[in-house]
Amino acid sequence: MSKEPNFVDRLWDFFCSLKLAIITLILLAATSVIGTVIEQGTTPEEMAAKSGWSLDTLKFLDKSINAFDMYHSWWFLSLMGLFAVNLICCSIKRFPFVWKTVREPRLVADDGFFRSLSNVEEVVVAKGTIDGVRDQVATLLQGKFAAPVVTEQDDKVYLYAEKGAISRFGVYVTHASILIIFIGAMIGNVWGYKAYVNIVEGSAVDKVWPRGGKEPIPLGFSVRCDNFDVEFYDGTQRPKEFSSDLAVLQNGQEVLKKRIEVNDPLNFGGITFYQSSYGPAGDATFRFKVRLRSSGQTLDLSAREGEHVPLPGGASFAVTNSTENYDKFGPAVQMHVNTPDGRHGNPFVVLKNFPDFDAQRGDEYIFSLVGMEQRYYTGLQVAKDPGVWVVWLGCFLMVAGSLGAFFLSHRRLWVVIQPLSKGVGVKLGGSAHRNQPAFALYFDTLRKDLNDALAGK
Repeated sequence: MSKEPNFVDRLWDFFCSLKLAIITLILLAATSVIGTVIEQGTTPEEMAAKSGWSLDTLKFLDKSINAFDMYHSWWFLSLMGLFAVNLICCSIKRFPFVWKTVREPRLVADDGFFRSLSNVEEVVVAKGTIDGVRDQVATLLQGKFAAPVVTEQDDKVYLYAEKGAISRFGVYVTHASILIIFIGAMIGNVWGYKAYVNIVEGSAVDKVWPRGGKEPIPLGFSVRCDNFDVEFYDGTQRPKEFSSDLAVLQNGQEVLKKRIEVNDPLNFGGITFYQSSYGPAGDATFRFKVRLRSSGQTLDLSAREGEHVPLPGGASFAVTNSTENYDKFGPAVQMHVNTPDGRHGNPFVVLKNFPDFDAQRGDEYIFSLVGMEQRYYTGLQVAKDPGVWVVWLGCFLMVAGSLGAFFLSHRRLWVVIQPLSKGVGVKLGGSAHRNQPAFALYFDTLRKDLNDALAGK
């Protein structure tokens, strides 16, 4: 009479079930899809402005499932924990059988066991002794397969040989790698962060700002932007390449300098700074040479956009717009001259690459653009992930475990040598726990080699 399973048994079976693993994986995949659609680290207001979704709906999702920071939510971590427990329980349940199979292999195969094998060969040696046949078979197995274990019992000789026993543990290495990756991800989620910072050329910061408007995070050191460079595609304002010269300072001393570009970040103290964006920092400064047509006098003047700069004779000028590339003619500014009584003149364009261009305007004041000095800020994505090396370890183990689990197999051979009325009987059988068709081809070759060896060929 079978024993009725108690609560503990039912709970154990629940955590070991394949159904639980499939459901958990589906839920994790669905969560990843939601986390991709809803940008993590933002706010409902920012998401509503970008996507056009209802703000009330986004606020409800944020309040109910923490939709904008799902990977730190209690329910997502619980889901990962449930999958980890399921994986551990499945491994514990099946591991003892595998361990016993490897550590305590079946050395003696009887007729009933041979009938369970799909690869079997029987040979009768008319002339020969059991010892002689045993030596022949052992030599063949050692040369073609692996050195056998010899067992003598009841006037019979049993040989057992195996290869690839370690491949049985590949699946457990893969399971362990998944758990290690989970642990690394949790370490990164709890003790790491993703943030951003904008640094104006010539200035330094010692804090970064996490997404979502939380309090700034101190770095424990300072990062200074010494220079920012941007290169545009010809004839456009589309950036072709931009980079920043950064310096790390500890206690006021430079400890590291590096030029970073997209996909070439700065790493220091477990924190990574990625080149992400840029923008102008304040108004540009424009340098001009102004020549008076009547006297030939030349003046060196500077102006910011919108600033009114006095000229000889009571007039003044102001820059109203600028560009790095005006219709493929290079840097240019739009400006106007004010009369002494304050009336605005007509706007005109001055080209840096054509210093005599403005002389054609026929005005008393002839402008040449000498230079444009625009300070930029560099926008950096900042990431701290103390669990990244744990994740890399898990990835390495996953590759190793998958190779062992899918491309290797535990192959075993059993041989029984026994006296017969007409000579010596040899029975060979084999199996592989994975990729049976490939093992069947190998067994056919081994069977031919055995017949040839016992026939003296």
